Amino acid sequence: MKTQSNGLEVKIRLQPTVREISRRPKKSTPAGQPAPKRGRFPRITQVVALALQFQEMIDSREIRGHTDLARLGCVSRERISQIMMLTWLAPDIQEEILRLPQSPGGRFHVGEAMLRPIARLPLWDDQRERWCDVIASASSGMMKGEA
Repeated sequence: MKTQSNGLEVKIRLQPTVREISRRPKKSTPAGQPAPKRGRFPRITQVVALALQFQEMIDSREIRGHTDLARLGCVSRERISQIMMLTWLAPDIQEEILRLPQSPGGRFHVGEAMLRPIARLPLWDDQRERWCDVIASASSGMMKGEA
């Protein structure tokens, strides 16, 4: 490319370059052993943890309420209400959910939709009874090969 301005000539040659990406070398594993897979926490564990974190933010007055959470999270207020409903669960149920082990696919046989009706029950004893029923039925379905 040539440019002339006030008797001054500038020559520029543009060459496309390839940007190098610096990556750490991969660790090689012996041919007979597959690389160990890291598990993920079940989705329900993540959602309950999120609900508890949101409640803590509201309690500490870091956030005013569900509307602010919805705006910050780019989700609807209805979705925030669904998530926050999980804070109504009995503390021992919450703890049990938070202690679920990691799994390769991050799946657990009880989902959030199954927990919401339990969370709506006003008495924790009723919640515990329904939780045990859901866990038992979900576990027996897994043993029979149902998903």
